[in-house]
Amino acid sequence: MPAGPEAGPAARAAGLFQLLEHPGFREGVHWRRLRLGPDATVFSEGDEGREVYLVLAGAVRVLGNVDLDQERRLHPGFSDLGPGEVFGELALFDHQPRSATVTTVAPTELAVLEGERLLAFLDDHPEVGYPIFRELIFLLAQRLRQANRRVFSIFAWALKARGIDREL
Repeated sequence: MPAGPEAGPAARAAGLFQLLEHPGFREGVHWRRLRLGPDATVFSEGDEGREVYLVLAGAVRVLGNVDLDQERRLHPGFSDLGPGEVFGELALFDHQPRSATVTTVAPTELAVLEGERLLAFLDDHPEVGYPIFRELIFLLAQRLRQANRRVFSIFAWALKARGIDREL
């Protein structure tokens, strides 16, 4: 059963980490280890990919691209993820290019779960798959709520910066 809202990120990805120990979900077949040094790019915004990543050790940073104008682009960090956390899970569900860039901020070890094999395994093992899907849905819902809060904060800041908040 997925962890509740009071649980930290590592607890929310517990089912995926338990999956790595499942005798039918084998390293080298369903998933592989990836070791990277600091400042390495795991994937870039716009890349194709169906893999899901679990941070086993180290840390990664999720970066966005913000075009200020035709000549200036910023790459703000949205979040840092450490051991026990998952990223790249959107690729399982929407088959769209990567929505952000992820880089390492320290020597990092990742478990790379191949998306199609992961989905097939979870379909074939519903006793494992159902709790993991619930866990992923919970994680996506929390991330959506966090993104909404950030958008609202940015909107409020923009209103104040233009003095519009005084007219409301």
